[in-house]
Amino acid sequence: MDTQWLDPEERAAWLRLVAVVELLPGALDTQLRASAALTHFEYFVLAMLSEAPDQTLRMTTLAQRTNATLPRLSHVVRRLEERGLVHRFPCPEDARATNAELTDAGREAIEAAAPGHVATVRKLVFDPLDRQQVDQLRAIGEALLTTLDPDGRMTAMYDPAPEQTDGPVAGHGRP
Repeated sequence: MDTQWLDPEERAAWLRLVAVVELLPGALDTQLRASAALTHFEYFVLAMLSEAPDQTLRMTTLAQRTNATLPRLSHVVRRLEERGLVHRFPCPEDARATNAELTDAGREAIEAAAPGHVATVRKLVFDPLDRQQVDQLRAIGEALLTTLDPDGRMTAMYDPAPEQTDGPVAGHGRP
């Protein structure tokens, strides 16, 4: 097999992408822990529930939307349930499945956390970019996701209706 090494421009782009992928989650986590006592993943779980019909999703669907394994998601949802932010119950349509539902306290938590989270996303990601770069970032993300998520399991819900563009996950809908 003949390795096709990265050329200097590709290598420079790759190293910067890796740096963003490594640094951004920690920065988002730090802000949310300090201002809302939530991890970024907990926030993401609450946000996905806040955008779902009746603020309820099957655990398997929630796992897909958050790119989590069921064991990891179950652990996190259990912690959120202990804090009164989420309620789990048997799925009425399939007794083998479990649903997760955002509670009133969970809705209050995501609504309180959203402004600080969006401000951090804006500061770290969008403020350094001009409008053309934002459009390029979206196009690059879409191109990469054609191979990373070809079935749209996690990303199918990323194109909200026009009226749902200012929600808790920086453009993924309303809280």
